[in-house]
Amino acid sequence: MRRNRKQKKQRKVIIISVIGLLCIMTAGYASFQTNLNITAKGNIKENPITIQELRDTYCNTISGDGLYKDTYETNKCIYKGANPNNYITFNNETWRIISIESDNIIKIIKNERISNMVWDTTNSNNWRRPASINIYLNSDYYNSLNEDAKSKIISHDFSVGAVEWNNTNLANQINAENNTKWNGNVGLITEGEYLKVNTNSTQCGNYKLMYDNRDLCPSTNYINQIAGDSMWTITARDQSPTYTFWISKRLSSTGNPVKDYEFGIFPVVHLSQNIKLTGKGTEETPYIIR
Repeated sequence: MRRNRKQKKQRKVIIISVIGLLCIMTAGYASFQTNLNITAKGNIKENPITIQELRDTYCNTISGDGLYKDTYETNKCIYKGANPNNYITFNNETWRIISIESDNIIKIIKNERISNMVWDTTNSNNWRRPASINIYLNSDYYNSLNEDAKSKIISHDFSVGAVEWNNTNLANQINAENNTKWNGNVGLITEGEYLKVNTNSTQCGNYKLMYDNRDLCPSTNYINQIAGDSMWTITARDQSPTYTFWISKRLSSTGNPVKDYEFGIFPVVHLSQNIKLTGKGTEETPYIIR
């Protein structure tokens, strides 16, 4: 009898001890798991992507805002829409990616104007002459950039050919722009690029359509959204040696004498294909160059 009582007591002690040990282990595991999760989340690092990977992942948009295959120039991708995810931090500032070029160089435009200037004080629309804005952008402005930013810029061809006002054929207009090139560090957006980034090709797909629907077309074009009251382009009007195209949020695009108006300057540069990016390209989480 005494032995039975002793055995029961021992069993109770063992059971209580096992239960206690299990409770301690469970609490310890929960604490370990929590710490593991917190540590893991804190140590998560986003893998940078190459420009080729950016192209492969996103250059497949067929409607709405996004990165589209360019239907006018081979092996090129272009961001289109009212507010695509093309935000990028450059020179500690917000810029926008215009396009991925055929050689995987990305072309970007500053999201805010740096100043207002006349296009050329001598009243010539020849960018290569060089125009007053050309001189300013590739001397004073370029020299004001931080060293890291300058190391990412590559000297590249800009299309500066003059185009017909009220053009009804965007392909012909782009060919005319591409017929004349200028190589440098800093330029401006072309009129053709401005027209291409509009997702409403039915009503805004060439200069004449855009001009006829100029109250409508800015709503589907992010360049209009950042232009505000004015933005110069690099594109001259043919048969008008003193006129160059400009853009505004309200009036879309037109041409004006190059020495009579001080319009907004939004620098455009090309970045090396060797850079890598993190981020999502949104305004809140822009691409960061690594």
